Amino acid sequence: MDTEHIYYQANLEIFREDYGMELPEDKFIEVSLIQGRSVFELAEYKGFSESETEKFRTKRNQRYSELLRKENSKLLIDGVKETLSRLPESLYMGIVTSCRKDHFRIIHQSTGILRHFKFILASGDFEKSKPFPDPYLAALTKSGFKKNECLVVEDSERGLQAARAAGLECVMIPRGLTKRGNFTGACKILDRIEQIVDIL
Repeated sequence: MDTEHIYYQANLEIFREDYGMELPEDKFIEVSLIQGRSVFELAEYKGFSESETEKFRTKRNQRYSELLRKENSKLLIDGVKETLSRLPESLYMGIVTSCRKDHFRIIHQSTGILRHFKFILASGDFEKSKPFPDPYLAALTKSGFKKNECLVVEDSERGLQAARAAGLECVMIPRGLTKRGNFTGACKILDRIEQIVDIL
């Protein structure tokens, strides 16, 4: 799912309307997509209180939900359904995301692709999100497989960092806002999701 531009828009609106601050796209990419930190830290550096931040974070989450519902039919990456249908059923696949569970449900309410996956791990299922290894270590435990039996498919630098920190090989398929990351350490960098079929 291609949701990063929607998430950026929700944050941008809150920064402009409530903080009176700009949130440049390159700063969002650096803080959120590469470092895996909250962009609200930028506001706290400017002197906004923790209680204000929490209020605006709630408002951001509500706005993000609204935008996801509005843009839902456009979020599925081209080629995903066809690629999943071509993969052998013997593959044991899971989704490992830092996305909130309520947002995940909105995103996938009409995709029809979740039937291809054996498990889903989202925010709240592990202590620290990407780029920390916790999400993928939890996935290893959930799957029951050894590290050398697994392959991670990611689109962001923070995702690659999380996979490598967990000791897992990682294939990158960057797109949109994630294309500007540093993907050193990836075993492959692909242009299109359909290319994953030959690797798997």
